[in-house]
Amino acid sequence: MTPPSHETSSLEDAELERIRSEYLRRSREIPKDYYWWNRPVNLYIQCQLTRAIIAALDSNALFPLNGRRVADIGCGSGVWLLEFAQWGAPVSGMAGIDLDEHRLGQAKQQLGEADLHRGSAAQLPWADESFDLVTQFTLFSSILDPNLKAKAASEMLRVLKADGAILWYDLRLNNPSNSQVRGIGLEEIRSLFPNCRVQTKRVTLAPPLARAVVPYSWSAAALLENVPFLRTHHLHVIRKAGATSGN
Repeated sequence: MTPPSHETSSLEDAELERIRSEYLRRSREIPKDYYWWNRPVNLYIQCQLTRAIIAALDSNALFPLNGRRVADIGCGSGVWLLEFAQWGAPVSGMAGIDLDEHRLGQAKQQLGEADLHRGSAAQLPWADESFDLVTQFTLFSSILDPNLKAKAASEMLRVLKADGAILWYDLRLNNPSNSQVRGIGLEEIRSLFPNCRVQTKRVTLAPPLARAVVPYSWSAAALLENVPFLRTHHLHVIRKAGATSGN
């Protein structure tokens, strides 16, 4: 019989390969400019999300990010790391990891001093308690294997300082048009991060609705976004038990 550890590794390898294949499919089928900010809906979503993130960090005494070490798990082309640099985080104290070599190469071109790696979120290459802020943006909803998901969450906690915070933005609901992603509810969050305090907020107007409304009226979109069940994502700030409100 195959040892359980080997079996688990094989299952995780298969899941990572599925995710890589899905990234490749998206890069082939989705137009290059689909998420560019010159599209009104993308600019609207980004502005609303940025406001919510700054408010969440500020309420935890983590804004601005002056001198703080930040790791983005699933960093892609480094979009959020570049944003964090504008908020005061030193590039030399930034780190990131991603499966996609092409997107990671783009990040390296723009963030030369950052510690960027190609690899799995379930095996982070950094020492325990290395970072003040560990972030993930729509990474976990792309992981369908529960064991890989649990390992990634455990690794995020491992590299987080005792008084640090995890900033989490992801789908709270399934996407009926995409079976390759799965929403993550609050109960699952609590199981992934046991013995942690979770500050949560629903954010992001449902993208299909935003695409229909934003080109005509940002104000109307903002009014709709005030309706909680029309928001499709969660923004969590996750802190270890005993963590203070900030460094």
